[in-house]
Amino acid sequence: QVQLVESGGGLVQAGGSLRLSCAASGRTFGSYAMGWFRQAPGKERDFVSRINRSGNIYYADSVQGRFTISRDNAKNTVYLQMNSLKPEDTAVYYCAAGVTTLDSWGQGTQVTVSS
Repeated sequence: QVQLVESGGGLVQAGGSLRLSCAASGRTFGSYAMGWFRQAPGKERDFVSRINRSGNIYYADSVQGRFTISRDNAKNTVYLQMNSLKPEDTAVYYCAAGVTTLDSWGQGTQVTVSS
């Protein structure tokens, strides 16, 4: 399995921006689909965005138009640019990877949006 390490979380005011990064181990990063999920306190882990190895991209309706996922295969890294942040975006954000099913997970990074 691929090892994933997220970074870039923090505290930001509503309307602000953050960029999350997820660094992956291994030499086959380009063959993986990558994704971001989030889990707010007391809630289930929810899908945020996904980028396939083909470059196809998907977003949850709640972040469409505000978040942008991208990947740099040369750096084995996937990013999540988050703009126009809202208090309801507060959660632990997890990076995930997999050939088809996203079944490898990072440890998560906390994002807190204050009103």
